[in-house]
Amino acid sequence: MSGLAGLLAHKHPSGVYQWHTAFAPADVKHTVEHAGWRFAYVDGWTHQDKESFLGSVAEVLSFPDHFGKNFDALADCLRDLTGTGRILLWDGWAPLARSDRTAFDTAIDVFSARATDDPANPFSLLLRGEGPSIGLPLLDA
Repeated sequence: MSGLAGLLAHKHPSGVYQWHTAFAPADVKHTVEHAGWRFAYVDGWTHQDKESFLGSVAEVLSFPDHFGKNFDALADCLRDLTGTGRILLWDGWAPLARSDRTAFDTAIDVFSARATDDPANPFSLLLRGEGPSIGLPLLDA
């Protein structure tokens, strides 16, 4: 987990990364939480459209009940996350990227903005698995 370890040790900046690993989500969670960060997991294989993806993110990040399930609301709620660093692991991102590229690109823009907006409250999104070319940096090394 060297790329993840570097991120957790602040040797890599917060951001949105592609990550190729076979570690089980429970193992990733253990590593993240052992480092004092919070962990959340989205299974994109079961949340393949914009609405279900946003609902899943809201659930795993404990957004308030009034979350509007749109990208403006996502940006607002991500900004409200404070405290310890957070890692969101998104397995199976490719179905949304293939079926609704506009929604996928907008989601990546929102997560990227959050990752760089508040260095005191680190946030990173890890996209795990294969999919279409999206031009994001790799966290594998």
